[in-house]
Amino acid sequence: MIFDEAAPFDEKSFSIFRSRPVTLLWFARVTTALAYQMQAVAVGWQIYVMTSSAFLLGMVGLMMFIPGVLLVLVTGQVADRFNRSLVIRLAQAVEALAVGVLAVATATDTVTTPLILSCVFMLGAGRAFESTIMQALPPTIVPPAVLPRAIAGLSAAYQAATVIGPALGGLLLILGIGYVYAMCCLLFVASSVLIWMIRIQHSTEKREPVSIETLFAGIHFISKNPVVLGAMSLDMFAVIFGGATALLPIFARDIFQVDTWGLGVMRAMPAAGALMVSFLLAHYPIKRHLGRIMYAGVALFGVSTIVFGLSTWFPLSLIALFILGASDMLSVVVRQPLIQLETPDAMRGRVSAVNSLFIGTSNQIGEFESGVTAHWFGVVPAVVIGGLGTILIVGIWIKAFPALFRVHTFEQRYKG
Repeated sequence: MIFDEAAPFDEKSFSIFRSRPVTLLWFARVTTALAYQMQAVAVGWQIYVMTSSAFLLGMVGLMMFIPGVLLVLVTGQVADRFNRSLVIRLAQAVEALAVGVLAVATATDTVTTPLILSCVFMLGAGRAFESTIMQALPPTIVPPAVLPRAIAGLSAAYQAATVIGPALGGLLLILGIGYVYAMCCLLFVASSVLIWMIRIQHSTEKREPVSIETLFAGIHFISKNPVVLGAMSLDMFAVIFGGATALLPIFARDIFQVDTWGLGVMRAMPAAGALMVSFLLAHYPIKRHLGRIMYAGVALFGVSTIVFGLSTWFPLSLIALFILGASDMLSVVVRQPLIQLETPDAMRGRVSAVNSLFIGTSNQIGEFESGVTAHWFGVVPAVVIGGLGTILIVGIWIKAFPALFRVHTFEQRYKG
């Protein structure tokens, strides 16, 4: 095992702040999540102010999505064959460079829409490697008995940052968009330093030579495991249909007329809901009826999306966004440990790469879908259609993946 089996890991007394590697990873996730959320606020606002185009807001999501598709086979192989800490740090260097270019271009008034989209593409490429390996790290630093609680705690780190990030980004927008990008660059560098401080023993297990078979091994493993395939695809399609966050600048400026401060608050509300759930589940983990709870969380995600789309009262919209984030986290804290416990460590990089494509980039393609449907049908119909599509997906997946619906406990799924 890569983690120290002599360390005092006890299921009841476990705390992420009693383990140096987990603590460092927690803070690394906070800083990188802050950077992502802040740049998302800045890019979305800058694009919409420059163009007033819902379609181009969707294009931002597409530019984040494309690298994940192109690199899915490469990221998995790299994660399983090379030093994971080094790869994450290189990925974060690319991300820092991308936002650094945006900072300079904005400060010198040379920024253009193609430049923004190109830098977002760079961010997507760096994130493809970073998110793949971030998913594969927790099982290597904590034992299986406390993995669900560790993932809930690490998810809390991410959600805490996504509460603070949009609000901080909105505040910095008052000073200027360039200040947001500069802060993001510093945060990516800080996260890289924290990752460097985690002493992760690289596995010395003999690896198979690279071949077509090993390249597609992760996809083959997932296709033969209905629990993993169902969990990944459920969230992917639900988020594609239900992801309306790309349209928040339109709601902020044109519908509720709350300007940048309102945009920051709206961006923060889903994370606030998710943060509350992640903290609760870190202390009181779900132990039974896992499949049913995950499906229920996704269905509630769809319902809250519809409420947000139909609401004409700003406080009600904030409540809907809060519930949206809470329900999404409810499914996350079941899905992520389940996928990791189903997957052998030698395969985790490749499976996590596919999971990043299914889950992580579904947010970006969901933003593209929202932008396109808003362009075709209008903003409110686009959000409502997305929420209805999410609920429909839940019904279809219950029938298509009954094994996932019947999953009862994590202990039943551990593969070592």
